[in-house]
Amino acid sequence: MKSKIESEKKTNNNSKQGGRRVYPKLSSELPKLNLNAAGIDIGSQSHYVAVPQGRDEQCVREFKSYTSDLYAMASWLKDCGVETVAMESTSVYWIPVFQVLESLEFEVILVNPRYVKNVAGRKTDVSDCQWIQQLHTYGLLPASFRPDDEICVLRSYWRHRDMLVKYATAHIQHMQKALDLMNIHIHKAISDITGLTGMHILRAILDGERNPEVLAELRDPRVKCSKDELIQAMQGDYRPEHLFTLRQALNLYEFYWQQIVECDKQIESYLTEIGADADHDDVIRKPRKKKRVGGNAPKFDLQSHLMRLTGGVDVTEIDGMNVVTGLTAISETGLDMSKWLTEKHFCSWLSLSPNNRISGGKILSAKTKKVASRAACAFRMAAQSLHNSPTALGAFYRRIRSRSGGKAAVTATAHKIAKIYYNMLKYGKDYVDQGQDYYNKRYQDRLLKGLQRKAAAMGYQLVECVPCA
Repeated sequence: MKSKIESEKKTNNNSKQGGRRVYPKLSSELPKLNLNAAGIDIGSQSHYVAVPQGRDEQCVREFKSYTSDLYAMASWLKDCGVETVAMESTSVYWIPVFQVLESLEFEVILVNPRYVKNVAGRKTDVSDCQWIQQLHTYGLLPASFRPDDEICVLRSYWRHRDMLVKYATAHIQHMQKALDLMNIHIHKAISDITGLTGMHILRAILDGERNPEVLAELRDPRVKCSKDELIQAMQGDYRPEHLFTLRQALNLYEFYWQQIVECDKQIESYLTEIGADADHDDVIRKPRKKKRVGGNAPKFDLQSHLMRLTGGVDVTEIDGMNVVTGLTAISETGLDMSKWLTEKHFCSWLSLSPNNRISGGKILSAKTKKVASRAACAFRMAAQSLHNSPTALGAFYRRIRSRSGGKAAVTATAHKIAKIYYNMLKYGKDYVDQGQDYYNKRYQDRLLKGLQRKAAAMGYQLVECVPCA
């Protein structure tokens, strides 16, 4: 025991020389973590692959993007003893390469191009793949997130459906433009020309009806616009060229909605397939409440499918989240929240956290990073719908909006929704809204405690003011 204490004292004494602490010397070379690493520079027509020196007479080879060449690439990598592969791409050309290599049991990571392109002088495909291979050898390339394969399939279906909805929406604008050119104000008298009343009136106009009173009889009783106002709105100049444009826009709108219905059937079938293993009563419960969604939502019971996927967790319980935003978030982030260490890592990946740029101890900028994240957009849409909500999240949104503006309020509320979403999926917790009164009371208590601390630090004491009778 004595010798151990003496040795520790000797070590501590040697760590200080002349009153200065001597730090241990760092290694002059970085350790190589991935000895059997390869790097691929992805292209549309060919891919350049680099392997470690000495594995082949030619350490860099070019392979065409055909499927047979991809398997030839994988065979060459096996012969070279490669176990892990890093690739960078700015488009979708990496997906076939990724899938082929992953099916052959390679460890494959996709790298964000911004992490690779920040070195000057590397402008050729050959030098790019060698640089990727070198960085991956030292373990300096973080892998981009990619969900499980079954979630990737769901994501492809859902992204395709979102694209179809956007195409259909563009033709609504074409119909409105044709009506404006004819000075017909149906789309201003009623809120949605693709609703029941609007579609009946548009089809009647295209069938040759021009009498405003006859067209006004097609009005649904639930429409807020009066019959007289609708008659005035439908008096216009029915020119043949604009009627032709209106007809084609309406046909295209209906065609895209036929495709959306077929896509919804495919999505429902796939959700039933991947959720079959979790379909038992001890895990799945019925949703506590059904939320109203917009007209673009699927017509089947999507909420029950979401609960089956998540093992009974209803993400639509979060204020502002509906089945559309919920499925968007799940299809983009997956179901395994353990891929992010904490909720802060998750929000940072979504770029909903402040991106503090500090120099000289001063924060130069704290704006969030600009990323094209569909999951972040879903959380922002959920936050934006809370501007009049009598909930705790709605009260939080209004407080931030009054202080910092609407844009900052949307980001801050989306950040809070993302944290709730993360904890619900990771720990299987339910979300219970406490209401805006509870939130406002807690906020007032925090303000009061802060004022009491400041008063005590200055030698004062806060006293409650009793109003006079």
